[in-house]
Amino acid sequence: MKMKDVKPSDLEMQILSVLWDKGDLTVREVLEAMPDGKKRAYTSILSVMQVMEKKGLLKHSTRGTAHVYKPAINRKKIIQPFMKKVLNEVFGGKPSAMMQALLSETSISDKEMAQIQEIIKEANTNKKGEYK
Repeated sequence: MKMKDVKPSDLEMQILSVLWDKGDLTVREVLEAMPDGKKRAYTSILSVMQVMEKKGLLKHSTRGTAHVYKPAINRKKIIQPFMKKVLNEVFGGKPSAMMQALLSETSISDKEMAQIQEIIKEANTNKKGEYK
């Protein structure tokens, strides 16, 4: 399976998000950090992470007897195609409409708003608007 053909499920995206944000973690640490707060069995997360490793989304090493997982792919490679699809299919290719929808449906702190403004400023400067 080519990496461009890999489309993570919602649960796989949550696991990747945790690992991108927090760094290398054990299955238990990922389970405790899941953003949706749903109760899940350790074995459920373990199984999903093992499948993700077979798909090439994760790698693991060992820390004592525990497996420590990390993303095998960077966030941009997964997020960019998804965001482009949403932009084109839902917002008619208009970034301003997508941003307006995001800002009107989300509670944003002053700190977050300042970060968004900085990202827009940087995007205007380098015209790449790369997601980090």
